[in-house]
Amino acid sequence: MLIQGERGTGKELIAAALHHGSDRRERPFVKLNCAALSETLLESELFGHEKGAFTGATDLRRGRFESADGGTLFLDEVGNTSLEFQKNVLRVIEYQEFERIGSTKTLKVNVRVVAATNADLPEGIAAGRFRADLYDRLRFTVIPLPPLRERPEDITLLVEFFAVQLCREVPSIALRSFSPAALASLAAYPWPGNVRELKFAVERALCVARGREVATEDLPPEVQGRMPQAADPGSFDEKLGVLEAGLLRRALEQAGGSQKQAAQDLGLTYDRFRHLLRRHALIGK
Repeated sequence: MLIQGERGTGKELIAAALHHGSDRRERPFVKLNCAALSETLLESELFGHEKGAFTGATDLRRGRFESADGGTLFLDEVGNTSLEFQKNVLRVIEYQEFERIGSTKTLKVNVRVVAATNADLPEGIAAGRFRADLYDRLRFTVIPLPPLRERPEDITLLVEFFAVQLCREVPSIALRSFSPAALASLAAYPWPGNVRELKFAVERALCVARGREVATEDLPPEVQGRMPQAADPGSFDEKLGVLEAGLLRRALEQAGGSQKQAAQDLGLTYDRFRHLLRRHALIGK
């Protein structure tokens, strides 16, 4: 099974929904981000290894295929893997058997593999970067996920969902509705980061909002149209800082200015809370 879509469209959530809605729901749902590891580590993570199989292998390790026996294995970013890795994955899909690294013993498993990618796999096949036989096995069922800009009717529902979710996780943040103007701005924005970017925008807006509703000026600048999209490259740390500062301010407001109570509400020690306040210039040094 193959899930295709741009980054941030929720491919992992779809894979989880497929697992929990199937007759494998009582068995493990195991995930592996193929883009996050080197080829050597990928092999070890997927198939496991015996003690002494290579330098640093001090104990036997069971791989993700073993852990997912009877359930579902989700392979994210499968388009970023090597041809050798793809060959080994294909063998397990076809025969439901493998060997740990450093072992000659064949292990049998019963695993459903769900793969995901934002890459153009037919183009990768033509360029010699992806195996056509693995693609044929995976595309028996293909689930395309359209980008958020092609389904603007979902934005309001997602905004409401993310708002409720955040306020449940952080009780110090009050649940506010989004004004019609704010919702219009959200609907007009192209969302290059898709659902993941929308979630951040909702969380950020709830943290900085002061009025009874979330207003347009509470939205990230790029959503308001006050800065070109290209002017915000890789600003993860800046965005995280804005979100963190908003959480601190909101906690202080809800606690009536009591730093001790605000720290408790956020689950922080008093010293760490004070350190964060100083870092964001919310109190003097």
